[in-house]
Amino acid sequence: MSIPNIITLGRIILVPVIVWAIVSSQMEIAFAIFVIAGVSDAVDGFLAKRFNMTSELGALLDPLADKALLVSIYVALGIWGAVPRWIVILVVSRDIMIVSAVIVSWLFDKPVEMKPLMVSKLNTVAQVAFAALVLASLGFGFRPHPYDLILMGFVTIFTLVSVSLYLVEWVRHMSTIDAR
Repeated sequence: MSIPNIITLGRIILVPVIVWAIVSSQMEIAFAIFVIAGVSDAVDGFLAKRFNMTSELGALLDPLADKALLVSIYVALGIWGAVPRWIVILVVSRDIMIVSAVIVSWLFDKPVEMKPLMVSKLNTVAQVAFAALVLASLGFGFRPHPYDLILMGFVTIFTLVSVSLYLVEWVRHMSTIDAR
C-alpha cells in the first residue's frame, strides 16, 4: 500500500461526505471538500509518477475514485435541483455504458484495453469545472451565468463525443469474436 494509493482511498472516503454536504445544503463544505479531493488527485498522481510509486491497484483505484466523486456529485446536485437532470442522466449514462462495455468484453474473454482518449480527458476537465462552478455559486451566493451554460455545453459535447468514440472502438474490438 503506497502513499498515492492511501491518498486515493482517502478521496474515495470523501465521496459520502461531499454527498452529505450537498444534501444537507452545506455547499461551502461541499466546495471545500471538492477542492481537497482535486488537490489530492493531483498530489497522488505527482507522487506516483515522480517517485515511481505507480501500481496496478493505483491504476484501478484512481479512475474509480474520480468517477465515484463526479457521478455522486452530479447525482446529488441533480436531486437537489442545482443542475438539470438531463445533464446528470447524460454524465451517468456515459459511465454506465463504458463500464458495461468493459464487463461484457471480460465476459466474452475479450478484455478491452482502457486507454483514456484526449476527448475523455477534456470531458473530465469540463465536468470538474462545471461541478466546481455550481458548488461555488451555491456556497458563496453568486450567479454563474453565462459560464454555467458554457461549461454545460462543453460537458454535453465532450460527453457525447467521448462515449461515441469509446463505443465505436469497443464494437470494433468485439467484432473479432468468433461465432460458435
